[in-house]
Amino acid sequence: MKHIIKLNKAFLVIFFIGFTGISAFTQETPKEEDFFKIMKVATPEGIILEVGGLVNLPNGDLGISTRRGDIFMVENPTSSRPYFRKFASGLHEVLGLAYKDGAFYCAQRGELTKLVDTNMDGKADVYETVYSWGLSGNYHEYSYGPKIAPDGSFFVSGNLAFEKEEWWRGKSRQPGRGWMMHIFEDGRMEPWATGMRSPAGLGMINGELFYTDNQGDWIGSGGLWQVAKGDFMGNPGGLAWTGLPNSPLKLTTAQFYAKINPRQEKDAQGRYIKPENVVNEKFVTLFDMKKEIPDLRLPAVWLPYGFLGISTSEPISIPEGNFGPFAGQVLIGDQGMSMISRVFMEKVNGEYQGVSFAFRSGFRSGVLRMAWAKDGSLFVGETNRGWGSAGEANEGLERLVWNNKIPFEMKAVRAMPDGFEIEFTQPADPKSAEDLASYSVGSYIYKYHPVYGSPPVNTEKCTVKGVKLSADGLKVRIIVDNLRRYYIHTIKLDGIREKENYYSLVHPTAYYTLNNIPQGEKMSMNGVSTKNSSIADNSASSSSASKSTTVKTSITVKPSAEQAIDMKVNGKAPSYFDVKGLLVNYTCLSCHNPEKKLIGPSFTDIAKRKHSNDKIVELIHNPQPQNWPEYPTEMAPMPQVTKEDGLKIAAWINSLAK
Repeated sequence: MKHIIKLNKAFLVIFFIGFTGISAFTQETPKEEDFFKIMKVATPEGIILEVGGLVNLPNGDLGISTRRGDIFMVENPTSSRPYFRKFASGLHEVLGLAYKDGAFYCAQRGELTKLVDTNMDGKADVYETVYSWGLSGNYHEYSYGPKIAPDGSFFVSGNLAFEKEEWWRGKSRQPGRGWMMHIFEDGRMEPWATGMRSPAGLGMINGELFYTDNQGDWIGSGGLWQVAKGDFMGNPGGLAWTGLPNSPLKLTTAQFYAKINPRQEKDAQGRYIKPENVVNEKFVTLFDMKKEIPDLRLPAVWLPYGFLGISTSEPISIPEGNFGPFAGQVLIGDQGMSMISRVFMEKVNGEYQGVSFAFRSGFRSGVLRMAWAKDGSLFVGETNRGWGSAGEANEGLERLVWNNKIPFEMKAVRAMPDGFEIEFTQPADPKSAEDLASYSVGSYIYKYHPVYGSPPVNTEKCTVKGVKLSADGLKVRIIVDNLRRYYIHTIKLDGIREKENYYSLVHPTAYYTLNNIPQGEKMSMNGVSTKNSSIADNSASSSSASKSTTVKTSITVKPSAEQAIDMKVNGKAPSYFDVKGLLVNYTCLSCHNPEKKLIGPSFTDIAKRKHSNDKIVELIHNPQPQNWPEYPTEMAPMPQVTKEDGLKIAAWINSLAK
């Protein structure tokens, strides 16, 4: 009897799946947390970490530097009861930490410092200045690093200052600000590159120097850049010092401004006017300007704003043996969205490019620093004071632990002469992988202008013409029309399923930065699948619609802009469910929560301002950060939000007013 019951249950499950499609499976698809667990590291009472630097020591101990100027040594850091010992104190906002030959090296606000415990009592008794640089006293003059080069020398980066009047524009008040500095143990320093804005993340990847920058003036979105000597990274602030004798770059501020308008305009009272995004203007991109300025370095990989973070921090390579199929790739933290992204890079025509994915979100504060533990887990150091971040805490130290189970993910995406090759961590189901309806591709880029950030521009769809799955199901080639060099290509695989369990991908979206399109033979259409189930579905929908046009129209009709304006007045404000899709697609939820303060104010707090719906749309298109001085992270202009969608969002926001 028990066997009959089990058989009947199995039959019902099969019948339900066959009748309803894949919805039963997609609900069971594992999530990030099913593979990578976030564990809080126990911290003694009274210690406030606000982590600025992390380094794993040869014996397995962990070194931590803090924004409050302390350095701790942590013994048994992966145990349930780690032991914290203060190694040094009295330092000035230490936003990086390294260890070499028995000594710590840290970047304070104004110097690279060597710390040594000569009497072996567990505390530093020698604080030695390796090299110092100038300070103007501006609050934004952070310094990051050091990172140790293969020859034992150091790299340190300096943040630009921000003016009181032109508070939106980065300025280098002292040599080294907006620069990468190459420093040697004997105290020598050679300027390495400039054009940085907020270079919070330095990393040595395969022995080469990379850094990340944050969205802001001249920086359309966060990204990962390789840095070679003499490079110009894009922000003109540091060009103030290219006239010094040892500068590897000779481009001047005047030469730069002769090629692109800095928009330093004043009003009738003689006050500077903040440059705003201009819709439907003739604009230039980074790659347009590279034709004029050969030293301009393009990002190896863009990290699209709002999807993969808003305040990009440290990049770190995944060692062989750690995190399973992702060894050799790069993890990048984000301070604002309290998350980590994953990057796969390749070289095409001698230049780095690659793809970025979401990896793990949900950290308790802003992710600033990472370091590998001896057991293969990842220490994550966090802080948000003065910057703001998602999460419920202002600081923290957590550990990301892999459970040795392999998620169904895109392991890598590689550029091909006629599209992309996508590699999976597990075999894909042939039926879904050979269906064009499982794929969608589009491309866009950012403006290069003095405005804070940029909306996506020049957006186009790219037709997927054919797919070919490998025999083992681990790779698929997609033939794509309209590939565009230098553009970000958004590749969505919402329909792909895993072969054995029919799971969806944990992260079905990839963002490929196509700096070069490989040369070579394109794939023949012979043996390539061109099946597209959505065409059949559309035909079926059209047939159904012709039979019941009235019913279909009453369900799918969209309100006009005027109707959206009147929604609250008529007591018909849209619900959160009605607007959630818009909030996700336009990345609003990256910075705002309906009730809680995140990087930006809650939607409820915005509603208390009692703006009209039209005014809210105007502020979405051209934000006024001075209206919210308590939030340090400026909102980027979002003209891509249509008026109709903006009015619907605004009507919902205003419905929250108590």
